[in-house]
This record gives sequence, C-alpha cells and structure tokens, in this order.
Amino acid sequence: MSSSASSPSPSITALSPLDGRYAARLASLRPIMSEHGYMHRRVQVEVTWFIALSDAGFAEFAPLPADARSYLLGLVERFSEADTQAIKDIEKTTNHDVKAVEYWLKSKFAGRPELERAAEFVHFACTSEDINNTSHALQLRDGRQQVLLPALERIIDKLRAMAHQFAAVPMLSRTHGQTASPTTVGKELANVVARLTTARERIAGVPMLAKMNGAVGNYNAHLSAWPDFDWEAFARRVVENAEPKGLSLTFQPYSIQIEPHDYMAELFDAVARANTILIDLSRDIWGYVSLGYFKQKLKDGEIGSSTMPHKVNPIDFENAEGNLGLANALLRHLSEKLPISRWQRDLTDSTVLRNMGVALGYAVLAYHSLMTGLDKLQLNEEALAADLDTSWEVLAEPIQTVMRRHGVAGAYEKLKEVTRGQSVTREALHALIDSLDIPQEDRQRLLELTPASYTGKAAELARRV
Repeated sequence: MSSSASSPSPSITALSPLDGRYAARLASLRPIMSEHGYMHRRVQVEVTWFIALSDAGFAEFAPLPADARSYLLGLVERFSEADTQAIKDIEKTTNHDVKAVEYWLKSKFAGRPELERAAEFVHFACTSEDINNTSHALQLRDGRQQVLLPALERIIDKLRAMAHQFAAVPMLSRTHGQTASPTTVGKELANVVARLTTARERIAGVPMLAKMNGAVGNYNAHLSAWPDFDWEAFARRVVENAEPKGLSLTFQPYSIQIEPHDYMAELFDAVARANTILIDLSRDIWGYVSLGYFKQKLKDGEIGSSTMPHKVNPIDFENAEGNLGLANALLRHLSEKLPISRWQRDLTDSTVLRNMGVALGYAVLAYHSLMTGLDKLQLNEEALAADLDTSWEVLAEPIQTVMRRHGVAGAYEKLKEVTRGQSVTREALHALIDSLDIPQEDRQRLLELTPASYTGKAAELARRV
C-alpha cells in the first residue's frame, strides 16, 4: 500500500448517507436533531423545571441561591457529547433514557449541599413524556429557525434575484409539452418565489406546543403533593416564559400522556408542501437544461459521464429531486402516524420520532443541492430566441382575440385552419392579418407583434416578487 494512501473514513460504514456520504452538508442540523441534541434539550427541560419549582413558594424547596442557578444553567450551556455519552452509560443500567438523565443530573449535585438537599425535586411529578415532548418541541423549533428556514430563504432569495435579472428575457411556454403563449424566464421563476414564500410562512407559523401535566394529562401526581397549588398555571409559565426561566414554547392544555402531535403533523405537512414545490422546480429546470435554455458552469476535473466526455449533467437538480422525495415520504409518514395513539399511550410514536432529523436531513440536503445547481446556471439567451423565432404559431392567440373583439365571425376556427399541426411562418400570419376587416391601428399592432414581444405583463409580474 502506498504510504500516501489515506485511512478509511468511518463514514463509509454509515447506514444512512446523511451520516456518510453527505455528513459534511448536514453539520448544522446534526447538533440539534441528533440523539445528542435530544439529550441536550432533555437536560434543559429538567433544569428549567427544577429551578422553577424552587421559585414556586413551597416551604420544602426554598429558592436556589444565585450561584446554584448559575451552575445549573451552565450544565445546559456547556452540555457536551461527553455528557451525552455519560447519560448513555447510565442508561445501560436503567434501560430508560429519561431516568438516566435524572440520575446524571443528580450526580452533578455532588459537593453542593443546597442542590443535594433538593435532589428529589429533579423530575418531580413528571412523566417521561413531560420531558420528551418539550425536548422534541425545542429540537423542532431550533431546527426550523437555525437550519431549515435559512436554507429555504437562501433559495427564495436566489430565485428572486434571478426573477428580477431575467424579468424581461422572453421564453417560449410549453403547455402539455407543446408550444404556447410566450412568457419570460423571470416570470416563471417569480411563480416559484410566490409559492415558496407562502410555503415558508406556513412552516414558520406553526406553533411549537408542549405539555407538562403528568402521566395522563390531569396533574394527578402534582395535586397529590400540593392540592391547593395552581399547577396548570405553573406548567404554562414553565412552557411559555422566555428562556432560561421557561422554554419559550406554546402551552398545550389538553393531552393524554403524550402531547397529541397535531402541531408536528402540521409542521411536517408544511415542509412537505414546500418540498413539492421544489420538486416541481427541479424537474422544470432539468427540462430547461435539456432544451438548452440554461447552460451549467463547468468545474475543473468534474466528469459528466464515464464514456461520454461531452456531457455536463444536471446532477444537482436530480439529487435535489431524489432527496426531496425521500424527505416527503418520511414527513408524510410522520404526519399521518404521530397524531394516533392507542388510549392514553402507546410507544409507536417514540421510535418514529427518532427519525425527525432524518426527514428534515433529506430536505436540508436537497436544499443544498438545489442551491449548488442554481449557482451553476447560465442563461442561454440565443437558444431562447431561436426557439421563439421558429414558433410563430403562438401568435394565433392574439390574432383571433383581436378578431373576436371586432366581431369577425369564426375567428377561432379560421386561425385553427391555418395553424393547427402546421409549420406557421411570419409571412403566412402577416398575409392573414392583412386580409382582416379590422381597424388599421389594430392591424398595425398585430403586424408588429413577434413571439418574443408577446409576453403580456410577464416582466412586470417578475419584478414585483
């Protein structure tokens, strides 16, 4: 073996390409949506609940001193992968991950009398789902704000810039794959910007819900300890107060043991809708590359085909389409499955929820590929112009519309006779126009019309987004 050969990467044995081939592209999502990210937020919830209990006014749990609070918040702020591993090591004995978090947190109280005395208030009156559902909400909130929405916004901004740049560049439309009324490149991109902007607002607008109400949602254990305390109001404050006093989420007052997950379904459906729009875009651009409307910037050393050296394949749009499809398959399963639970609790949601990061990971991977592809595109205005110049049949629409305006009988049928399924020339259309019994002003306007100039308000609409 050559001494210069590199050592095998651990990623080549990963089952998922998200943690193998594409690991580097998902570095921003991994700290949030991985098991480490999940464990980190479990610790955050436990600490937040514990500190809030100390401020609840119970004689048995006096308010914590400032240094103790600072120490606890530091455990959250400095939580590391080594801490996650320590919890996982405890779980080998407990066979229960939330209990392992509780034990790990209590172990951090050693040598701090004010915390050791209050250790039994860690996880007080909580069921595991009080910790888990809030942690999932924190993961989704942070993943949405820090990774998903910024990635979508970069695509929207890029498409908007292209829509404005190419607002007035005419392009032949193809309805049903056949030549149709011209548009502009910018207007077609503006259509996507408008759709994606709405989809982005739907994603951003889903509230992240969380419950802290015990084993079956009724505060049973809480009231057994302090029956006169307003536990619902207390739980709401913990869920909704700004961090670090609370979790900055939205309170869910009604639940069984688990939060019903309807908001998750709404979120995942909203992401899937945005992804569907991007699949549509990826396929259209793929087609436009095939038609020669777009060229792609070359990259030194890159190979398009193992046998055909001339090829520059639209691989980024193909990768985006494939990964968007994978994301949507998972997102739709999540949205259909998660709101369903047998009676007050079953565990079918638990293992499924561990794949939230996988579903979002495929989406983020696709957004990365799409941005890479968009950055490579170069408009081929010559090809666009040539296509338009051989498609004079598209002017049958304005000619027959003007004929209708002036009451020319059988306008549509007359144009159909000379254009449908035939090669239509500029000269043939002008001969027809010259024969029409219409005002000279309208005749002149039709004679001056070309496929490239027949774009309606396309440029104006493109600049508006």
